[in-house]
Amino acid sequence: MSKLFAFSGNDDFCPGGPIYPNPKESSLFLPPLGSHVDVYFPLRKRSRITAPFVFSEERSEKKQVSIEVLPDECLFEIFRRLPGGREKSTCACVSKRWLTLVSNICRDEFSNRFSKPEADVIEKKVEVASVAEDLDVEDDGYLSRILEGKKATDIRLAAISVGTASRGGLGKLFIRGSNSSRGVTSVGLRAIARGCPSLKVLSLWNVSSVGDEGLVEIASGCHQLERLDLCQCPSITNKALIAVAKNCPSLTDLTIESCSSIGNEGLQAIGQCCPNLKSISIKDCPLVGDQAIASILSSATYSLVKVKLQRLNVTDVSLAVIGHYGKAVTDLTLTGLSNVGERGFWVMGSGHGLQKLKSLTITSCGGVTDLGLEAVGKGCPNLKQFCLRKCLFLSDNGLISFAKAAVSLESLQLEECHRITQFGFFGSLLNCGAKLKAVSLVSCWGIKDLNLAVPLSSPCKSLISLSIRNCPGFGDASLAMLGKLCPQLQNVDLSGLQGITDAGVLPLVEGSEAGLAKVNLSGCVNVTDKVVSTMADLHGWTLEMLNLDGCRQISDASLVSIANNCLLLSDLDVSKCAVTDFGISSVAQARLLNLQILSVSGCPFISDKSLNALRKMGQTLFGLNLQHCNAISSRTIDILVEQLWRCDILS
Repeated sequence: MSKLFAFSGNDDFCPGGPIYPNPKESSLFLPPLGSHVDVYFPLRKRSRITAPFVFSEERSEKKQVSIEVLPDECLFEIFRRLPGGREKSTCACVSKRWLTLVSNICRDEFSNRFSKPEADVIEKKVEVASVAEDLDVEDDGYLSRILEGKKATDIRLAAISVGTASRGGLGKLFIRGSNSSRGVTSVGLRAIARGCPSLKVLSLWNVSSVGDEGLVEIASGCHQLERLDLCQCPSITNKALIAVAKNCPSLTDLTIESCSSIGNEGLQAIGQCCPNLKSISIKDCPLVGDQAIASILSSATYSLVKVKLQRLNVTDVSLAVIGHYGKAVTDLTLTGLSNVGERGFWVMGSGHGLQKLKSLTITSCGGVTDLGLEAVGKGCPNLKQFCLRKCLFLSDNGLISFAKAAVSLESLQLEECHRITQFGFFGSLLNCGAKLKAVSLVSCWGIKDLNLAVPLSSPCKSLISLSIRNCPGFGDASLAMLGKLCPQLQNVDLSGLQGITDAGVLPLVEGSEAGLAKVNLSGCVNVTDKVVSTMADLHGWTLEMLNLDGCRQISDASLVSIANNCLLLSDLDVSKCAVTDFGISSVAQARLLNLQILSVSGCPFISDKSLNALRKMGQTLFGLNLQHCNAISSRTIDILVEQLWRCDILS
């Protein structure tokens, strides 16, 4: 450490000459170190350096001198003149004070850069500033760090700032929550800003102690910032966002959620100064209105690809701007826009600006009506995925009109749209384009099982995935009709349809010409072994996943059929079914069966007698669920855990 005081008369720190021209006075400040002085050794934690007792020529009295008597300004000047990375790392390991000082020196102020083995001293040897437990991942030559809860402190940020300097630099920093007593503040972000100019991604979640000052420091020091996520940061205002806009022109991705102090002014600056912005997500920000959305969309007309607006106080004006200026938008999500009416959606669809839109999700927007949805279908000719949730004013006519207009539609999802009935559902299937591949109907209580005369001259041959979940009115008649209308089905999810029986499921199984690959019948309490046996006979050569959870009438007969026919089955769930040890043994004896996941949770008739069968299946199993199997003893579980070491067993 003697290098710390090797100053010459030409040094900036003392331009007028040595601090003590008289050698006697110099010896009073720091005499030659004796052999008994406690010094730092790189392989162990060091003690604080303390000088020995001093005896001058003029007087004979004891003095104890420490480098800690120097003010921060002097130490700062000393640290930034250190010749090598080892000395810098060593100094940062001495105390919190020294670590803070070193971390507040900008990288370009150091006379030398860190070398990799020397910089590692900080994070590997300092207990108080160690970040060894944090996620440390190489990503495009940069490091990525995540601090959560109690680990999120200013000291750790300071250690990251110093310790990552020579290892490619810090590229991504995620802070989730904060230490209640010593949480992240602007001091920690200042250290990152001055030591990590390579930072490209910053995510702050639930960090109430960070205000404008910290984010302004980041904006001033990290000009390469590309992605910024701010969630539940109430102390950050427009001032910080304006600083980011002016200093980070490479910003491409901005997410703001539950930031009550950010409004139009900050987002307007983003729109004006960040021409490369590609993704914007704003949620639960009460001060954000139409002015912010208009500025961003109009300024980033040809670069903005993803837009997500959730629970904002915007009106029809914002949707009109999106419909006119969103020429590059491919993904659009609108949620809880209570002040947007029918006119807003009609104008958005009629603006002819969403020509490239491929994915549209609308949730809890009362302005979605038949007229508005039809306009959206016509104005978005390349729309492929459409998801509509909790839109209570859309009726059958609007859904059918939309299906006719959206000629490129590949995926349609309806959830809690209670005015949609069987007429609208089948009408949309019959009127959709030839590209529709997936349909999902979830918790739509308006569906009632009716015998409709549906023309089958032009079936929906493109549909390969069908999901109808928790729709209590959907019954056997509708299911049998789907079996005739959709002959190319491969993936079927009918979970929660307690009203269906073999009479409805069998036509669907028998009507599939392509071969079923994934079938979910969980909660279909009236389905019997006949359905499973038929499925195994007809589709055993394609079936990969079968979920029969809660089908109480499924017995060993189904397992025997599966063992004899389903050669490709890798995922089987027979939880809460009437299967026994015999059925498990039958599956284990199948020569070509290659099960990887098996769930028999809640099966009361499976006991310790299945031990050998389960051990045999363990040769291929990666997951085994034995929860709530009361007839299986803990000793059997222990044996399975010990012998099936590569299998994840739930018990």
